[in-house]
Amino acid sequence: MTIDPADLRPAARLDNQDRSLFGQTPSQTVGPFFHYGLPWKGGADLVGQSDMGGRPELMPEEHYVLNLSAPTGAPIGEVIEITGRVMDGQGAPVPDAMVELWQANAAGRYRSDEDPRADVPIDPHFVGFGRAATAEDGSYRFRTIMPGRVPGPGNSLQAPHIALSIFARGLIKRLATRLYFEGADGNDGDVVLALVPPERRNTLIARPAAPGVWMLDLILQGAGETVFFDL
Repeated sequence: MTIDPADLRPAARLDNQDRSLFGQTPSQTVGPFFHYGLPWKGGADLVGQSDMGGRPELMPEEHYVLNLSAPTGAPIGEVIEITGRVMDGQGAPVPDAMVELWQANAAGRYRSDEDPRADVPIDPHFVGFGRAATAEDGSYRFRTIMPGRVPGPGNSLQAPHIALSIFARGLIKRLATRLYFEGADGNDGDVVLALVPPERRNTLIARPAAPGVWMLDLILQGAGETVFFDL
């Protein structure tokens, strides 16, 4: 029997490339991830060369071989620590989450050539990006620099802040939020913080736990849920 190729065309269009059969591809749970390659050792230390960031107890010693970051020099600014816990809706710690950090340097500039402000220098010794795995008790910790104020809409300046992302089991997409500092200049007029209902702004404001140490818990849902932003 001879088959005319033209007879197959309507059926051929009803395959997995046909937009009439399938809509937008749904989000998938991210992963699988391999621990040694994501929260790398030293990934949470933006100012030194410690092992902060990884979980060496989760892998054989012979696999914990990734090199530490190689600082080119001491970043400019006040060295601080950021710490807290990632918790679920029942208040239980999330021991297998990853927290990602992105921030400006002490002068208020990101590590980007897209910033047109020639008078605000890029710090060659500060990247502004890091990752930390949570411990068994859900805690995370970074060593970094107190960020400066970056431009906002119009001629405004945003308050000092750090952008955070949270990846964890059960999350289809990463959660994005911000960390502000209690008592910092500009908190009252920050355009992003002003979008948050006053009664929930405390979920974004880190408080001093010790000299140079700022604490902010990240609660994924339920009572006291952290304010997360649409991307």
